[in-house]
Amino acid sequence: MDSASAIQRKEWSLATSVLSKSVLPKVSKASPKTARKTSTQAAALKAQPDADETLNMILSRLDDMKAEETVTIDLRGKSAFSDYMIVTTGRVNRHVGAIAENVTKALKENGIKSIHVEGLPNCDWVLIDSGDVIVHVFRPEVREFYNLERLWTRGPTAATAI
Repeated sequence: MDSASAIQRKEWSLATSVLSKSVLPKVSKASPKTARKTSTQAAALKAQPDADETLNMILSRLDDMKAEETVTIDLRGKSAFSDYMIVTTGRVNRHVGAIAENVTKALKENGIKSIHVEGLPNCDWVLIDSGDVIVHVFRPEVREFYNLERLWTRGPTAATAI
């Protein structure tokens, strides 16, 4: 019985040492100056611009890049996933790609980290999702075909029976 309980105690002590290393948080032995510095850095990372600031920054970049026919759609109250949608046009594929890359760069420079970009390889229609503001950059023909503004600016219509 003593040898069995000794083996159990060894197994238990091994298990607790492994658990304590993997589950318990590590205690930092940083100096108070270092702790203050890291908390300041964390606060700076968390400080992201609000939706209106992001919207104004994106509109400014679109104007700088000579985007055409820019339309801003207010989605507050209409959608739970975003506050604003911007639909704009670039003249050709290369212009669409340049606009999208410039807007993405500006978002990153302003502290927005979770940016999702789709359609950049083809540059017919590039979607930039920054969370609060969604940007659609189209070539003229593609924008005319999809006509996103009509979907979001018209009120709901009743279904008609045929």
